[in-house]
Amino acid sequence: MITWFIIGVTAVISYVAFQNHELANKLQFNAAQIIHRKEYYRLISHAFIHANWPHLVVNMMVLYFFGRNIESYFGYYFGNKATAYFLLLYFGGILASNIWSLIKNKNNYYYNAVGASGAVSAVLFATIFFQPWEPLYLFAILPIPGILFAFGYLFYSYQMSKKQKDNVAHDAHFLGAVFGFVFPILLKPELFDRFIDNLFSFL
Repeated sequence: MITWFIIGVTAVISYVAFQNHELANKLQFNAAQIIHRKEYYRLISHAFIHANWPHLVVNMMVLYFFGRNIESYFGYYFGNKATAYFLLLYFGGILASNIWSLIKNKNNYYYNAVGASGAVSAVLFATIFFQPWEPLYLFAILPIPGILFAFGYLFYSYQMSKKQKDNVAHDAHFLGAVFGFVFPILLKPELFDRFIDNLFSFL
């Protein structure tokens, strides 16, 4: 149910921000405002607003499909701590995904970012950690094993981050994904053995 709750809260805040540009400006990620004006809430608040409807819908659809998987896995491995750990994964993904942007743009008042992509990437890659060979459907059509998708996603995000030719925060996608993959191991190191067993299960 925590997945539904996050989707609901994000959808409502995003919708309100679509109508209220002043609110959107106050909530968006801006490293210079965070560092120099100590508006630390922006480290989290930016993940609850989006640039437009397609941006919101895509992020929430990915969260819906993969968030439920993580709830199940966390429930199995962590019992009554599952909800707390899910929240740590999600909010940790938000924070981890913007570390580099915070450093790189600390004096740039013109750099802004919005969206839950970093946190959603964390949830997606946590799912891949538990199900490395489960197919993901690229463009909802082409099935690709999760682990292969992961390598492609990281490579693409890294290359696009270096080029900086669009308005997408590719570095946030990359860092959020890495955090999501590592997070279950931090909680329970022996899960890495499970991942290795699953990874070579096709042999």
